[in-house]
Amino acid sequence: MFGYKDYLRYICETVALSMDYTQNPNTSWLVRFTQWREQHISAKTFTLILAMLVGLCSAFAALTLKNLIHFIQHFLTENFHTNEANYLYLIYPVVGIFLAGLFIRYIVRDDIGHGVTKILYAISRKQARIRTHNMYSSVVASSITIGFGGSVGAEAPIVLTGSAIGSNLGRLFRVDARTMMLLVGCGAAGAVSGIFKAPIAGLVFTIEVLLIDLTMSSLMPLLISSVTAATVSYIATGTDSMFHFTMVNSFTMERIPYVILLGIVCGFVSLYFSETMNKLEDFFRRYKNPYVKFVIGGVALSLLIFLFPSLYGEGYETIELLLNGSTDAEWGAAMDNSFFYGHSRMLLVYLSLVVLFKVFATTATNAGGGCGGIFAPSLFLGCISGFVFSHLLNIVGVNVYLPENNFALFGMAGLMSGVMHAPLTGIFLIAELTGGYDLFLPLMITSAFSFLTIRVFQSHSIYSMRLAKKGELLTHHKDQSILTLMRTENVIEKDFKPTTSDMELGRFTTVISDSRRNLFPVLNKDNRLVGIVQLDDVRHYMFRSELYRRYTMDKFMREPAARISVNDAMDVVMRKFDDTRAWNLPVEDGDGRYLGFVSRSKIFNEYRKIMLDYSDE
Repeated sequence: MFGYKDYLRYICETVALSMDYTQNPNTSWLVRFTQWREQHISAKTFTLILAMLVGLCSAFAALTLKNLIHFIQHFLTENFHTNEANYLYLIYPVVGIFLAGLFIRYIVRDDIGHGVTKILYAISRKQARIRTHNMYSSVVASSITIGFGGSVGAEAPIVLTGSAIGSNLGRLFRVDARTMMLLVGCGAAGAVSGIFKAPIAGLVFTIEVLLIDLTMSSLMPLLISSVTAATVSYIATGTDSMFHFTMVNSFTMERIPYVILLGIVCGFVSLYFSETMNKLEDFFRRYKNPYVKFVIGGVALSLLIFLFPSLYGEGYETIELLLNGSTDAEWGAAMDNSFFYGHSRMLLVYLSLVVLFKVFATTATNAGGGCGGIFAPSLFLGCISGFVFSHLLNIVGVNVYLPENNFALFGMAGLMSGVMHAPLTGIFLIAELTGGYDLFLPLMITSAFSFLTIRVFQSHSIYSMRLAKKGELLTHHKDQSILTLMRTENVIEKDFKPTTSDMELGRFTTVISDSRRNLFPVLNKDNRLVGIVQLDDVRHYMFRSELYRRYTMDKFMREPAARISVNDAMDVVMRKFDDTRAWNLPVEDGDGRYLGFVSRSKIFNEYRKIMLDYSDE
């Protein structure tokens, strides 16, 4: 007997099945538009239109985030006195990461940290699909985190937001996988361009860091998105650079050795920042309870900001001070609200301690429950490193004067190049942020030597290190990228007839007659592979009926040349084929149970298919 609930469920299911997709009022307009677009607008033209739309939306998202951060910071700190330590620094950051953590844990219910790493993962393993909530969740969480003093940057969250906008617009209009990846890149380019007012840096960042394949068909959408976002930012906030910088001392050739030395120093500071952050993240990862992480991270963050107020928020005020100051008194403003206030002779000590502890504050912010990136920390550390380097040498008395303002600028490019493994991004971003185009040569030198220095110790950036360890990272090497896009589970063939070790030869001949393969897996009762039987090994016996009951399959089976796990990356699979020279290899799941075989021909066909999608046609 049906109850009324069963009856209602039956009615609802019947109605749902009877409705055609195109008749859904929420989707019919999209279907009609898609049909009209396919008839009147080419795919390339439509991609350019979507790129412009992504750039526009990314710019508005960037402006929203910046304004939210500034509003919260101004509201909380406008009454602070500069000549004394303020105990509210012990409270605000903890409240910020607590509120952000609650928002992420109970409203978003998803991990939204490490934004750039998530984009790289989405591109490499999920066909550039980014969840819808990322279009707003990072903006809300990072504005709370940074506004209350979290020692992180807003750029990585807004890059994730822009990429999510591109991804979801692509899903809405049902574009192919390659265009989806391109729109994700457009979102990232638009976000960087919009928040920094740096269109070239947005374009270069996407190509250099996100590893979008550089072709003419990909360059134009990225350029359009970046220019659109920058234009919106210029209209909304004016044409001034993000950081005010006036070059008082022009660059001279005798300073080149010191610029090279600064690049090497920036490389080692980048190495310290990356390695320390990885170790601290591993430390926090030991604790599964989020409230334990919050207590540890909150206490560490509040104490560090209380002792070193320059660690509060993004640190852009300190950058402005060091770029535009000219005397110890002006530079000493960096120590306002701290116990170092009024002790101008302690400036280098204070700034050196800030460099030392910045990574602890950044990691504590994110691990404690906050949301933010390392763009701003990289710029902050680079500026201070360049300033300390030049100011210290000037005090020591080298034979050439090193302008602190200029070297602070060089340090910003050096740290960004080292931490992100992106020298071009560092060069163009700093030039656009400050208008320091006349210092292009020293910016290039510092970035190059910083990158070369850290490459000796680290082969991957802080963003890609986690994915590289898992074999999930796309690279600019096209062959490696295609192998990364391939998944072992997609090339498994399951039409091999199984046998058992105790199966008699006579019965096995019937298995052969039903099979199109010359290879047979030997399985036990737990579906585990104990060996393989090749048809060539049985061929001389299969027509001798007197042997049908005499021999069983354990006489003919052999150990496979190698075994493949379904979790193996494709480059590992190919290495096993090369080492064994086999044509087919068995595949097992994580528990060692048989799944099927992988063949060279299947891998080649899949490789060729992805190559066609990956390349321009």
